[in-house]
Amino acid sequence: MAVIQMKRVVICALKKNRKQLLEDLQRRGVVEISDTGLEDDIFHKSNLSDFRAIFTKNVADARRALEILNSAVPQDQSMLSALEGKKALTVREYEEFAKRHDDTLRAADRLEELEKEMAENRAEIVRTDLEREALSPWLGLDIPLDFKGTHKTAALIGTLPGSLTQEELAEKIAQAAPQAGPFSAEIVSTEQDQTCLFLFCEKKDREAYAAALNFLGFARPAVQADKPPAQQAEVLKAAAEKCRQTIEQDQSEIKSYAKYRDDLELLEDYDAMRSDKYKMIGHLSQSKRTFLLAGYVPAKKAAGLEAALTGKFDLAIEFSDPKEKDDVPVLLKNNAFATPTEDVLESFSLPARGEIDPTALMAPFYYFLYGMMLGDAAYGIIIALVTFILMKKYPRMKPSMHRMMNMFFYCGLSTAFWGVMFGSYFGDVVDVVGKTFFNVNVTIPALWFTPINQPMRLLVFCLLVGIIHLFAGLGAGLYQAIHNRRYKDALYDIVLWYMLVGGLIVLLLSTSMMRDMFSLTFVISPVAAKAATIVACVGAVGIILTGGRDSRNPVKRIMKGLYSLYNVTGYLSDVLSYSRLLALGLATGVIASVVNKMGSMAGGGVVGAIAFILIFIVGHTLNIAINMLGAYVHTNRLQYVEFFGKFYSGGGRKFHPFSASAHTKYYQFKEENES
Repeated sequence: MAVIQMKRVVICALKKNRKQLLEDLQRRGVVEISDTGLEDDIFHKSNLSDFRAIFTKNVADARRALEILNSAVPQDQSMLSALEGKKALTVREYEEFAKRHDDTLRAADRLEELEKEMAENRAEIVRTDLEREALSPWLGLDIPLDFKGTHKTAALIGTLPGSLTQEELAEKIAQAAPQAGPFSAEIVSTEQDQTCLFLFCEKKDREAYAAALNFLGFARPAVQADKPPAQQAEVLKAAAEKCRQTIEQDQSEIKSYAKYRDDLELLEDYDAMRSDKYKMIGHLSQSKRTFLLAGYVPAKKAAGLEAALTGKFDLAIEFSDPKEKDDVPVLLKNNAFATPTEDVLESFSLPARGEIDPTALMAPFYYFLYGMMLGDAAYGIIIALVTFILMKKYPRMKPSMHRMMNMFFYCGLSTAFWGVMFGSYFGDVVDVVGKTFFNVNVTIPALWFTPINQPMRLLVFCLLVGIIHLFAGLGAGLYQAIHNRRYKDALYDIVLWYMLVGGLIVLLLSTSMMRDMFSLTFVISPVAAKAATIVACVGAVGIILTGGRDSRNPVKRIMKGLYSLYNVTGYLSDVLSYSRLLALGLATGVIASVVNKMGSMAGGGVVGAIAFILIFIVGHTLNIAINMLGAYVHTNRLQYVEFFGKFYSGGGRKFHPFSASAHTKYYQFKEENES
């Protein structure tokens, strides 16, 4: 349970070693680089956006090339491939790739060229197919569609709306151009909505017949060509076939680049790392021959970092404690049991400066409450086994994913524990199977009690757990206040509330109404009840007198104190919130029992067994999925609202070290984290 102490680090080194030193820091991944904020006549900032633009383009080219390659030559990946994590990359492999970088980049460019060429050829095939389709009504014409006539004659080729016969066509044209000379009109083809025609006339009458045809709705062919339609269709067919052959050749060439897949992945990550490096150069204050680098490093890493850098570079390095006004990043350190819940804490907020890390205190409550809400031994065993197997099978999965799996592993163990305590194994499946298929009464008794049969007993226990959880939160606040030497706050804001709430609880439990309501078997003596009353009154008076101590006006101070005392109702609602443990625990058990009952409705025998198995698998799978999500959401709520509300504010900023693997997709550097 610790927030790792940070040191402010300032490095002054020779400018000629700038890139090498940054690469070394990038591989180590222990320093968060911040802006020095120093700019004057000597020191300035470098604008390297042009270089970063080149690396960004290279990353985009590599990504696009991989998309092309993966589309042509898909990788065999399982459904769980996302859990495999990043490949390990050594310094030697990183340096060796520099020799292959340009060749890989050319391969990426060639893949993009091939994809572009294939796209152009596909578009050309579509165009030629459309032209051939447009030519199909004209295949009977033995002259080109762009034929205009001879020296003394004119030709008009096109379509008229509707389906016309030869006689109807000649009559319409003659009526539309009665003053024109002789003509010859032939129908090339007829369809339901158009008639394709060829009109031949003397050249002097061309304008008259053109006007007549336009009056009738004449339209030129969509395709113009200098060859007869049949010949032009063959030319287009040959062009489309050539495009298809080119596409096949391009696809074959793309597949030949499958050997570059690993290098293309490394290219994307390599230039992403270089882009990050040049971004960091922009944070450096540089003179003509030197540069300054500032940032934060975990205190325990400082000595190792200094030894490693001074052994490689000529530089001066200085470590110091951060000042009060500094925006110090937060890095947590917990044991293996608590670490999995760090992401839960981060989802709320990291500790602010001066606050404790509540992860270690939160973790046992988190697993405890989650297990109570799910509360089935079989479900818990399944969750624990699945997460354990996945963690062993995929050891390189992302750290955040590994923490989540580890968290659900412990939640699964807790669920199994509470399932044994409550006697729930897939609900009441043992009883149902015994009665339905074997006509015997078999049951696995609860080690403690069965919640469905004794819900009030479980409610009392849930409220007790809530009180313990809330008091633990107050205790954390007490420790934090004392640790920060805020002794008055510890007394006024925590100890007095302990007295008030604790005294009221004892006083309530001493009443016959509460004993009857909760079926309590113990009796609190009148002396203890009277002592609890006195303690509660002292706490209440103290809260009234000190709750508004920040105000100088005595009336306002008392009014604020009374308002603070009113917050005791918040404790009541907080305690009642833990009844959700009862609700979700019963929901899991009831749904499981309903699924088992539905499965047994088909009776015994082979048909009944098949129906039972199918309903059992589907029903319990849905029950696990739904109630795992419900338990996760409500466990988080109890931590965030009820528990953290008693002592924790958050607001810290996460430690983001300058790391080679921060923005990589495929490779994880074997970082040289010195201890």
